[in-house]
Amino acid sequence: MLIRAYRPGEEAALREVFRSSVHQRASRDYSPEQLEAWAPREYDKDWWNRRIHGNRPFVAEVDGRIAGYADLQDSGYIDQFFVAGGHTGRGVGSALMRYLLAEAARKRIGALFADVSLTAEPFFARHGFVVETRRQVVVRGVTLANARMRRAPMELPVARTAQYRQEKENRA
Repeated sequence: MLIRAYRPGEEAALREVFRSSVHQRASRDYSPEQLEAWAPREYDKDWWNRRIHGNRPFVAEVDGRIAGYADLQDSGYIDQFFVAGGHTGRGVGSALMRYLLAEAARKRIGALFADVSLTAEPFFARHGFVVETRRQVVVRGVTLANARMRRAPMELPVARTAQYRQEKENRA
């Protein structure tokens, strides 16, 4: 797997990763109406291209194909973190997260935070993020639940992972 900076011209490929991630992975936590509001088939290509260019994401390649992408803003905000539906559970997300954590340490970013879907919340928790607030956001007239999660980059993820596993066992 190779993680590298996004290259101009990859916006459409990143859009496909985004859409497949939302529609294939989040379907267990969100209704079809919510999924279509979040990642509609039709979209404003100019707006999307500007967003990707502005976010400057990092891209994960597997066998020469884009398998996922994530960004890290100078504020510590992660605006987008998506793994293509066919690549989930194969370490792509964890590799991207390790890369973002290393970038945060290199840039001396004090804390990382993201607005995370219900589907992504356990993944972020395994990587040391904790829920700050739970929210209901309206996207294209449809309400979706998510959580604002935060992580201090120098926290040891092992402790958070053990805590998450214990909480999961207690819920079972």
